[in-house]
Amino acid sequence: MVYPQFYGVGGIARYLDSFLTNLPQEHPTIYIITGDEHQMPRAYPNVEIIHIPFKANRLNLLFWMIQANRILKTLWKAQKISVVNLHIPPLITGLLLTRAIPMVLTAHTTYLGMSGNFYSQPYFKSQWSTLEIAIKQWLERIIFRHSKAIITLTTQGAEELKQYQVSAPVHIVPNGVDTQTFQNAVQVEKTVDVLFCGRIEIRKGSRAMVEVCQQLVARNPNIRILIVGYGDDDPWVKAQLQGYAHNITLAGKVKFTEMPNLYAKSKVYASTSYYEGLPGTCLEAMASGLPAVVWDFQFYASLVIQHQTGIRVVPNDIQAMVEAISQQLARLNDNKMISYQVTQHVNQYFNWQSLAKQLIQILH
Repeated sequence: MVYPQFYGVGGIARYLDSFLTNLPQEHPTIYIITGDEHQMPRAYPNVEIIHIPFKANRLNLLFWMIQANRILKTLWKAQKISVVNLHIPPLITGLLLTRAIPMVLTAHTTYLGMSGNFYSQPYFKSQWSTLEIAIKQWLERIIFRHSKAIITLTTQGAEELKQYQVSAPVHIVPNGVDTQTFQNAVQVEKTVDVLFCGRIEIRKGSRAMVEVCQQLVARNPNIRILIVGYGDDDPWVKAQLQGYAHNITLAGKVKFTEMPNLYAKSKVYASTSYYEGLPGTCLEAMASGLPAVVWDFQFYASLVIQHQTGIRVVPNDIQAMVEAISQQLARLNDNKMISYQVTQHVNQYFNWQSLAKQLIQILH
């Protein structure tokens, strides 16, 4: 498995850690080739972690990948590996990966989706120009052509890949959650009404999030909102919410180990993101018993079941989002079983213990 930022707090890093934590017994030996940035002690049964010095910039990534290829070729010649599982983005790793070894690609997202061009109408302004998007999608197609198989996380991901006209078999295996780490802690006092959690970026709905928060406070002056995350739109968000310190806490970057406690203290998970693979924060929150209120996009369809595990709202309908969040808070006060139903759904369909077995079958 090749991914340079295994020790980060991003979605792919959390995906890999949860997968390795829940590997089935007697699984084949797995080698993780990663960078040493933010390295911390980690160990998994029958998994060897190989570190290459790394700093998060494109030039360093180029040299990192050259070294990774040398290691892969050595493992291949020694017959220690039969396939490489590459995770993208970033694209540079896929472009430079040796073609001498069969590669199964895990495409967590695509630039068709991240640019907003997958949707029939624009919900946000892309951070990239038309030319930049065209180049990125051309590079993706090169990587797709060299893939033995492609793993995507949702039916939307599969639909995106269709538009690239990929020839490799496509497997849909969702992101999951480590249900041993994220559990429904009913005994914990709920001090947060609404939890937003994710990157603070326009593509992730930062501008809509601010509007929703402002209207929630106008509707309920006693509401308590926690926003966890960081990103390019931080300065704008902080400026817009600086007068709301009584109701809204901006936590910024939070360690992964602190997240279970934050979920346990919260009542409802909300997100105004326009594009995700299958968001790990939503899975973690729901495993912790939080119903979700999100925009009605296809990537949420199997996770946020309408009026059962949460509510999906017409994208950019701020008033409807505010109403749905308020409705979920009221329902939780009236029916404590809702929290258990949410947790049960995630445990049944998004448990990493069962998903890890599916992935091993594809990779082995």
